[in-house]
Amino acid sequence: MHPPKARELSGGGRQLISASRLRCSLSGIAKVASFHQFLRFRSALGRVVITHSTYVDGLIPWLKALALETDIQTITPAVISRVRGRSPVLKLRVSTPIHGGYKLVARKGSLAQEVFVVTSMSQPALEQAVLERRP
Repeated sequence: MHPPKARELSGGGRQLISASRLRCSLSGIAKVASFHQFLRFRSALGRVVITHSTYVDGLIPWLKALALETDIQTITPAVISRVRGRSPVLKLRVSTPIHGGYKLVARKGSLAQEVFVVTSMSQPALEQAVLERRP
């Protein structure tokens, strides 16, 4: 095993760079597994793409909870727009099938936002997951 290398930081401090340091920082069951096994496990979970500066209020926590489903690969919030109707509470519904997943629509107040979900789930299974994962 190679000794850890030190890197000089701009503030005068030093930072150790070592693969064993990463293994030591993992806790619980992940400590038993190798670091590469842990990365493979984490990649099995979905991810939420954060690219916009504005989202419907309360949407991101709901999407992060939904990303914990094993069959969901990616969740991408998209276009936000004003609509005529008013929804007093945040609602998220499955709207349209797209290639590789579904489009969802989030509504709160006079705002609506499209959300694209890449998944292998069926529409009824995704609708059930959306209801169960509501924060």
